[in-house]
Amino acid sequence: MHLDVQDMRAFYYRSALGRAAQRAVRGQLQAYWPEAKGQTVVGYGFAAPLLRPYLQEARRVIALMPAPQGVMAWPPGQANVSVLCDEALWPIDTGAIDKLVMLHGIEMTTAPDALLAEAYRALGPGGSIVFVVPNRAGLWSRSDATPFGFGRPYTVGQLEGQLRYHGFVIEHHAAVLYQPPSAKRFWLKTGRAWEGFGRSMPFGLAGGVLMVEAVKQVPAPRRPGLGERVKKPLSVLEGLGVPEPSRST
Repeated sequence: MHLDVQDMRAFYYRSALGRAAQRAVRGQLQAYWPEAKGQTVVGYGFAAPLLRPYLQEARRVIALMPAPQGVMAWPPGQANVSVLCDEALWPIDTGAIDKLVMLHGIEMTTAPDALLAEAYRALGPGGSIVFVVPNRAGLWSRSDATPFGFGRPYTVGQLEGQLRYHGFVIEHHAAVLYQPPSAKRFWLKTGRAWEGFGRSMPFGLAGGVLMVEAVKQVPAPRRPGLGERVKKPLSVLEGLGVPEPSRST
């Protein structure tokens, strides 16, 4: 199921908890992608909050928002880069994306295979993609007070297995959002401390969100001429005369 774009905007831009979540996820994304100079950076789902650091240096930034969710103009006060799209039919040329991030994308769709196939098509060879999904073992997936409490949560093994099946090579994974999904003042004030403490714990034990970075794998090219040699195998009788039928007398 998709949440409405207005609910997403209210959480990430009008609530202290949403701004804390935005800060933690965006910080990890920037650790993966410290720069994107001259590249095409695309977000899918409700990834607009993560794209702002790339607006100035990237060649192009696009925020794709699925039709069941709805679309909002973004960024405010600047030329709009948001586009409403079908989940599995993006207005993007094949191989045009250098960097792609999904936030509230794959866990919300009812057709994850079609969505991943479209992401693979639009991503350029060797292009990088980051998935941000609720952690099945974390507290955030168990609370409907945030968007991470909706849709299908994942374990890192489930997500990485699905990505490999669709031709992606896993590069890195991390867990973020160790603070409880509570709007109480104490938890919000200590949020940064929880993030630091959580990184020292066993991976994924308490982090509310998983982030997996992968790259598009392109099949290895065939060596020139190999196909022809296979199509025309050597014959053990090659070079010998071909017997002719006897003539009747």
